[in-house]
This record gives sequence, C-alpha cells and structure tokens, in this order.
Amino acid sequence: MPQHVTRSKFTVATLLATVALFGTATFVPSSSVHAEEAKPAADASKAKDADISFFTKPQSVTSNGSVVIHGAHIDYQAVSGTLIVHKDGWDDSEKPADDKKPEAAASIFYVAYFKKGARPENRPITFVYNGGPGSSSVWLHMGAFGPKKVVTADDTHTPASPYAIVNNNDSLLDASDLVFIDAPGTGYGRLTGTDKEKSFFGTDADAGAFTDFIAQFLSRFGRYNSPKYLFGESYGTTRSAIIANKLADEKGIDLNGVILLSQILNYDNDIDAAQNNPSNDQPYVLALPSYAATAWYHKKLPNQPADMKAFLAEVERFALTDYTSALQDGTAITPEKRDAVAQKLHDYTGLPVDYIKKADLRVNGGEFEKELLSDQGLDTGRLDSRFSGPTMDRLAQYPYYDPQSSAMSAAYIAAFNDYARNTLHYGNSPAFGDGYQEYKFFSDAIMKWDFTHRPPGSDFPIHGAVNVLPDLASAMKHNTSLKVMLNQGYYDLGTPYFQGIYEMRHLPISAELSKNVQIVQYQSGHMVYAHQQSLAELHDNVAKFITSTYKPLSVGQ
Repeated sequence: MPQHVTRSKFTVATLLATVALFGTATFVPSSSVHAEEAKPAADASKAKDADISFFTKPQSVTSNGSVVIHGAHIDYQAVSGTLIVHKDGWDDSEKPADDKKPEAAASIFYVAYFKKGARPENRPITFVYNGGPGSSSVWLHMGAFGPKKVVTADDTHTPASPYAIVNNNDSLLDASDLVFIDAPGTGYGRLTGTDKEKSFFGTDADAGAFTDFIAQFLSRFGRYNSPKYLFGESYGTTRSAIIANKLADEKGIDLNGVILLSQILNYDNDIDAAQNNPSNDQPYVLALPSYAATAWYHKKLPNQPADMKAFLAEVERFALTDYTSALQDGTAITPEKRDAVAQKLHDYTGLPVDYIKKADLRVNGGEFEKELLSDQGLDTGRLDSRFSGPTMDRLAQYPYYDPQSSAMSAAYIAAFNDYARNTLHYGNSPAFGDGYQEYKFFSDAIMKWDFTHRPPGSDFPIHGAVNVLPDLASAMKHNTSLKVMLNQGYYDLGTPYFQGIYEMRHLPISAELSKNVQIVQYQSGHMVYAHQQSLAELHDNVAKFITSTYKPLSVGQ
C-alpha cells in the first residue's frame, strides 16, 4: 500500500478518536448549531443523490442543425444523451433486495444525427466509435464524419486556440444517419454500482456493453428495420468484430456492413512490443512496408523512388520472402545472408546497417520512431509518422511521446467542449448537481483492462493476446451477405497497413466469402481523416460502400 494512503488513514482514524473522546464531555448549548451543520450535509447528500440518479436514468437533449455536403444541403435533428446498459447476465425482471448493493451499470453517452424527412427503412444508420480501449468518439466525431469539424494542421503541430470549427463538407450524413458512441467511462457517461470497472473494462465486457447499447438504441428510436453498419477505429475494429458476431448470435440482428479503420484484430501482430514475444517474427514482417513508407515520406532512403506505391509493392514482396526467411533462420542464419538482408533493410528503411544488425534485423515500432530522424534530433509520430517532434532524450531507446497526438489533441478537446455545450446544449444540465459535467476524452481503462476473450465455439475464455479473427469470420459465415471494408493509412505505425491486409487474407473463411472484403489505403496515418484529401477520399469510399450494400424499399413495400 502506498505510504501516503496509510498515513491518510491514520490521520482520519486519529481525528475520529479525538472527536469521540472529547464528545463525551463537551456540552453544546444551542441546537441551532446542529441545524446549521446538518443543512450543508443534507444539501450535499441531495446533490449526490441527484448525480447518481442522473447517471442511472437515460438522458437526452434534442437540437436541430444543417450541413452542406458536396453542395447538398441537409437538415438534421441531433439527439445527445445517455442510455443505461448493465453487465453480462443482468436480468431486468429481478428486483434487487433493499439491502443489496447497486449492481454495476454504465451510462453511455452518444450523439445521434438523423436526417429530417427520411423513411427509417430506407435510411441507413451507422454506429461510430473510436478505440483505446478507453477512448471517447470525439476524434471521429470532430475530425471525420460529424456535421462540424475542427481545422487542424496537416503534418505539423496545430497552433493553440482559437480553433476554427467549420461545416464538414465530408460528413457522412449524406449517406447515413450517425450515432457516435463513447466507450463506458468516457464522454458524459459514467460507471456506477458494485465492481463497476470490472464489469465494463475488458474485451468481452466492453463488446457486450456496446452490443446492448446498439440493440437498445434501435428499439428506442424505431430503427430495427434500417440498414445497419458499424464503423470502428483502432481498438474499435477489435470491438466491431466481436459486436458483429454478438448482434447476430445473441440479438438476432444482421448487419449490412462492418467498416474498419486502422485495423488490429490479432494482437500477436502488434509491432510496439514485439521483442517481448520471441519466436514470433510476424510483427516485424508486417511493419516493414510502413517503415518504408515513412522513410519515403521523410526522404531518408538511399535511393528515393519516384513511385511510392510501386516501391511498397516491392517491399511487401521482400517482407514475405527473403526477410521472412532470414528471421525464420534465427541464430542459424549465415553471415552472408545476414549482411545481405541488413543491407536491403537499410535500402528500404533508411536506418543504418550497423543499427539494423545490432537489432538482430528486428526493429520494433518505438525503435524505428526514435532512430529514423535521430540525426535531426527528432522523433517521428507513432499514429501518423508524417508528423515529427523534438526528441525528449537523445539517448533513449524509444520516444517519450507521440508527436502526432501532441500536435492535434488540444484542438479536438477544445472544439468538442465548445460544440457540445454551445451547439448540442449538453453538459450543463441543472438535473446534475450544480449543472456542470466534465467531458472525459479518455478513461484509465487501459490500465485495468481484462484482455481475456472467449472466441466463438470455445468452451472457455482464452488468456493471452486477443485474436478476434474468428469472431469476424463467424459473423460473415452466419450472414453471407455481410460486407466488410478496411480503410488504412500508409503512415500508421500503430496498426501498420500490411498487418491489416495480412489479417484479412487469413480470416478463416472461404475464398468465395473473402470477396465480401474490400481494402483501401490512403496517404495518411492512423487517423486517416487528419489529412484533408484523404478525408475526402474516405468519405467517398465509405458512402459508396454503404449505398451499395442495401436495397431501398419502394413505396408500398
């Protein structure tokens, strides 16, 4: 136990003992003193009760707005609010005993945009969320598909406020109604009850909460008969694979499409800490093309190719052949082969040959981000390696921060706080305590996350690296018309693009069913939408995917 906690407990206990000791001999002549002391306590109790009630009952605020998308004017209704979901196994028919502690529940915050005048059965609805785990959906909301977006610099640090919040010409509202969902414990939602974090901070617990939220939302808003889509980014792609299967298997809800952005479905392929899993060389193979793209962008290659895509196709072939062979040899590799592969890696990444050899041909994500621009005293971004920033420690093995995150986060946070309160009119409800609510962009979920996952067909949960390829495959087998779209940035070192391609190629599905998978790359990073041209392409590609995966009903059907 930390020392300050122990000392604090001792102080409180000593104080209580002192009060009790003197209380036996102290006379209070006026009862008015008790009344004055009791009133603040009663007020505090009422405020606490109001706060608890606020987070255990659905809330909503409705507003109206309009957006112009590619020249088309769209009027919409926005509903900001919360829905309450419970942990797995909760039975809504059971009434808890009076002396029973309140069961865990999550008040999940969302913002939904509905195009006015549309028939629900002919209007797609897309559920949108970021990842983390433990992130709100503010990034996709204010950077990609919401009707308003914050303007940020392309590959450099965005200057401090004021930030421009403008009409989003690439909002997805022209193709679908949108529901931005904040993960349990983030946004304006909160966790309540016994074992609240244990009940929602975990791979399966989180997916269960989202599945229940989506089913409840469809019912409450009369959208069960609408074409339905999931859009998840990063860990949100992990979540989507599980949700897609759970919706069909547990709720009887088939989806029209699952849209993935910056995919990670098998955590054994993670390049960030690949050195901790020796004998598994796959992460190094799958990250190499993203290293090459990054070196190409920063002009660090010995012989700079003119055509990046042709160059990356060459790197991909090398990664799957000669590089894989060299890594598979392990310590049995010959000196000649080792030298040849190290030289080729230098040609493809710009890293010094001696550094590559010292790393035993295996450079993880943090090492690459630290080394590529080290001669300039810079670290490259992890989530978007187009970005770079001053290194904190030139002798360190890994960067201390992500220049991309530092470059953009403040703009998103300021923009959404302003937008939520002044446009959506949420966050200052008099029903909640003194009326002020904090919008939580992240929770500490990652520090407490239970990565245990029970895949379809398994009799027990699996402890270890999460792999949800079986979940997505199961969803596609149950619903053979389900389409999957993968969107990726070339400059993403958090979830390298070739890793996503490899995973899609290794879904346990038939070759025929694999035709339901579409893959698109962009000249951007993890947050593809951080690059304006890529956002425009992302909008067009996703809108086309949605409109091509459902058939509208004619009048009278």
